[in-house]
Order: sequence, then structure tokens, then C-alpha cells
Amino acid sequence: MRYQRSVAYFLFIVISLLLNACGGGGGSSGDVAPAAPPQIVITDATPNRFLTFPNPQVQADGTYQTTSTVWAEAYYAAVDPTNQKDTLDKWKAANGFGSGTGTEVNVVVGDVRDLGYGRNLTFRQNPNGTVVANVENYFVEAAAGYTYSRVNLDAAVVKDPRSHKGTNAIEVTPGPNGGANFAKFYTFDPGTGARRLTINMDGRGEKAMPGPCISCHGGRGDALTPPDATGKRLFNLVQNSVSATRGDVTARMHLLEPDAFDYSTVTGFSRAEQEAKMKTINKMVLCTYPIAVPSTFPEDACRPTASINEWQGTAAAQVKNAYGGDGLPNAVFNDTYVPNSWLVAGQSTLYKEVVATSCRACHNLRGTGNQSDLDFESYEKFLSHADRIKAHIVDRGNMPLAKLVSEAFYASSRPEILANFLQGRGFTVRDNSGAVLKPGRPISDPGPDRVVKPGATTLSATGSLYANSYAWTMVSGPAGATLTNQNTAQATFTTSTDGTYVVQLVASNGTTQGAPAQLTIVVDSTLPIAPSAIRFADIKAVLQSTNAGCTNAGCHTPGGAGVRPPLFYADTDRNGDGIVGDATDDLWFYTEVRGRINFTDLVASALLRKPSGHHHNGQLRPGFDNSQAPGQPGRANYDLFLNWILNGAPQ
Repeated sequence: MRYQRSVAYFLFIVISLLLNACGGGGGSSGDVAPAAPPQIVITDATPNRFLTFPNPQVQADGTYQTTSTVWAEAYYAAVDPTNQKDTLDKWKAANGFGSGTGTEVNVVVGDVRDLGYGRNLTFRQNPNGTVVANVENYFVEAAAGYTYSRVNLDAAVVKDPRSHKGTNAIEVTPGPNGGANFAKFYTFDPGTGARRLTINMDGRGEKAMPGPCISCHGGRGDALTPPDATGKRLFNLVQNSVSATRGDVTARMHLLEPDAFDYSTVTGFSRAEQEAKMKTINKMVLCTYPIAVPSTFPEDACRPTASINEWQGTAAAQVKNAYGGDGLPNAVFNDTYVPNSWLVAGQSTLYKEVVATSCRACHNLRGTGNQSDLDFESYEKFLSHADRIKAHIVDRGNMPLAKLVSEAFYASSRPEILANFLQGRGFTVRDNSGAVLKPGRPISDPGPDRVVKPGATTLSATGSLYANSYAWTMVSGPAGATLTNQNTAQATFTTSTDGTYVVQLVASNGTTQGAPAQLTIVVDSTLPIAPSAIRFADIKAVLQSTNAGCTNAGCHTPGGAGVRPPLFYADTDRNGDGIVGDATDDLWFYTEVRGRINFTDLVASALLRKPSGHHHNGQLRPGFDNSQAPGQPGRANYDLFLNWILNGAPQ
């Protein structure tokens, strides 16, 4: 039997290599690799690293917390504190594999779109309704080079141990102390079966669990707590999670999209032979999606009722559309889904060609009933993110967030379609010849406009992208101001005179110059607090003030009137010692608020964007109107927060 499997595997590999060399192969186009991806050098110092949460929680020493083993250790301590699932065998036993009960389904597909693996997937639904998935990943390095190859699929079909790169596992089960089900993510060593803290999914280095999973499963990447009484840093407690359990990152399972897979020509593994199994799997996944409006259709009977504070099951609409609507009457998956808002706006091409192929899989698992702009379910939601879409895709290159999806994006007409959309909204997305700009070019970023006191102010170009040299110049302002260290990343602006000044930065990479970017500095001797003197107590005072209203009407406070954001700004017993508002709670509070700052992309920080009216249910908080000039009373709180952040957000 072993000899027959070895011969079969050898034949599969030889045939696949021949077919791939010819560009054919059983309905596949051979290696699904783009002709001309953007030329980007990926290092730890650059922001365009795939499968990394967009806010990686920069620590005081400059390292990224969400890519550290400390983060992974805290995660597993939260979801499996007694190590009942620290090996694959133990995980399987705990989740009913081999029990003879429940429903268990296995399929083997080629992951053409996301990660390039041959994947042997086993899903099961237990009698208690929990849903779990065991995913073996196969990858033939010599043949694939971290892209997709039919050889990877062949290896998955025969379960070749030499190409088994690891097993990922997802379970939607109660937490260690019971309660509501939530998604948990594991990865196991292909040889020993031991649970691993890190995983390398795309050849770009090890990343800490569950980061590579939650980046595209709708999860949150919040900062760890300070050390508790035992000296351990804990995984953040997301306050609007239904389970109210540390380790619940509010992530979800993905449905299987049969249209996006490659299939084997080996008997038993074609699409037609596996179509019914994939529908069964998708019905299992649908059972894990909350439902906001009661339904009498049988596929919805197993779905939990959605809390207003959680994700509302947005992706269910895609599942239903693909199988013919309510009742799921169709046997074959056929994705024609375009939300009505996109149709009304005349933007179905943008949705089908860009959103559905490059954004939807990750974005439609995000959002809550209180605020769901990130799910892109409506054209208006997508439009409201236009500035960030331009920043992430055209400038930074860190979205699409998976390597193959990004490469496929640039190998298609999608950049042109997206560029037309962005250009129509006033963004510069083409060079002088009309070609669509790609990430990898130097981009000048002198930081956001600000108000300061007279004296010396350090300016920073560290937000610039793909640059290694800098040139600062004065553009306008009252006489007497000076710039020193003008050819470094950190220039010094000095003046003793109140007024409005404009400086310019040009960032370069070798002989290639980025477009100039200007920074407005308002110097105001009456500014209440010097930027260097701002501390967390000043930030906390604003967050808890009646004026700013962050804790008014039950918002950002426990026991509120139905609205429960992921972070509380009211004083609470954050470390669970029975004391409210002591110094330890204040340190934990500071750590949570600091986690709302994105030090790799300052203007994207939730602490700045949310109260200034961006994706905050339309709520512009008093003092946060950043459409006003720096120093204006209407943006006094924004200026305070910004100057604190620019100074490193000291406690």
C-alpha cells in the first residue's frame, strides 16, 4: 500500500510538472503567479508585510508586539490555560474527532487565491452545535516558490509527509470556563504535532499566533495588559465580545468559495465530486454566523441571535446568494453576489472585480451592529474609506493583506479600476505618464499638521515610505524661523514668533525622489500645555469629560444603554483585584489607550480617527474637528491627543 501511494505521488508530481511547464493542467492555468508584481523589498523595517495586523502594537523598544512570542503565549494561556489542546492529537480528541458522533466532512483543494497551499480540510459539527476545522497544508518548495502550483495540490491528495508544512485548526467552541462560543486558532508542527507559537505561511518569516489568522478572519489585534500579580501579561479583554472572555478576538470562520479553488483530476477529488461536501461545510460555517433578524429557513435555525455589539453575520448574504437564496436550493456554488447599494450606485464592476476578489473575504467578517463600515457591504461604506484605501493599497502596499491576493491584484486590471474610483475622488494615483502608481516608490511624509509653542520642535520623516534620504525646506511663515538637521529624518524647527509656518519634505530612495509633502505648523504661545508636557492624565481627563462625551449616554462605559464598544474609558477594575481606579488600573487603562495608537501609521490611529468623526456612527466629538486649522478651538482636543502621540504617548 505504501509502495502504491509512493508511485502514485511520483506520477502526480511528474505529470503536474509537465502540465505546469506547458501552462495547462486539468482546468487550471498551471502556476497561478502574476507576471509583474510590484517590486518591493520586504524587511522587518517596511510596513508592507503581509499577514500582519495593520496596527502591530509598536512597543517602547520599537519591536512589534503582535509578532512576538509573548503575544502568542498570552493568547494560548487565555484560550487553553491548562494545555488541554497543546498537541494536535489532544486538540482532535477534545473536539470530537474519532468519536463516531456528529458530522465530519473532508475535502482537498488547491488554494489558488490566498496562500498557495494544497489543503486537506476536515470540518466537523458536533452534536452540541460546535464547529471545528482541521486544515493540513501541503507545499512543495522546489516547485512552487511560495506561489500556487498544482504540485502542492497533488501532495495534499496523497498526504505526502515530505510536503506537509503544518496543520492549522479553528474551533468555534465555548471558552475555558464555558459560555458563548467563539473562534480560536491553533497551528501544529507537521512532525511532532506539538502546538507552535509562530507560523510562516508565505515565506516572509515566522509570525506569532494568532496574528496571521486574525488578520483575515475578522479579529482584533489589541495590546497585551501590563504584568498581572503573577508577572504575566494577559491577552486583552474585548469588552464587546459576547463571550466576555480573554482570547476572544471576535474573529470568525470563512466560508469555502469553491469558485476560487483548484481541483485534482484524481478520482474523488474533482470539484463535481466534492461540491456536495463543500456545501455541507458552508452550512456548518453558516451555523457559526450570528443572525440579526429571526428567520424560518432551516439553514438559519442553528445560528445564534446577534447582539447589537457584535458582528451581524454579514457574510451570510454571500453564502445564501451563492446557493440560490433562502433555503439554499442550489447544489452548486455560484457566486454572483453584488449588494444592492453597489448596484444602485452603478458600481457593480468595482465590487465584482476589486472588492469581491481582493477585499471581501477579510472585510465582510468585520464590524458590529453599532458600527459596520469596514464590511464594505454598501458602496457608501467603501467610499467612506477612500483615503485609507489609497494609503494601504497605492502607497503602503500592505493590502490586500495576503501575498498571493496582492500579486493577483497587480497582475490584473484591478489597479486600473480602483485607480479610476480613487482619481474620481480627488486622489493622485497616476504618474505623469498616466500609469497607476504602485507601492515601493518613495513617499514623503512630514507628519500631520500641528500646533506648538514657541521654541524648538523636532520634526520627523519616519512616516515616509520606501525612503532612505530626506530634505527639509522652509516654504513660508514669519521671518526668523530656522530649520536644522535638514538632511536627516529628524529636522528641528525653531522660532520665537507666533504664526503659521509651512515646511516641505522631499523623501528619496537613491536617485528617485518622492513627491514633495508639506507640513503646516501653527506656533501659539497661549497653548495651554506644551506638547512635551502632555501626559496620560491629560488624555484621560478628556476621555472622561462631559464635554468630549466619550462616556456619556452609556458609551465606553460598563452597563451602558445597549452600546458596548471594545474599550471602556470610564474607571473600572481593569486588573480584577476588587479595587476601582487605583494606580494599577490607571496603568492598565493607559496601556489600553496606547493600544489605540498606530505608531506605524499615526493618522490611522483609532484614538484620532474615531472621535474626529471617521467611522464612529457619524459622531464628531467636541474638540476633535480636524477639518479646522491647528490651534482652532474646535480641534483643541484633537491637537492635544496628536501632540501627545507625536511625543511617544508617555504615561
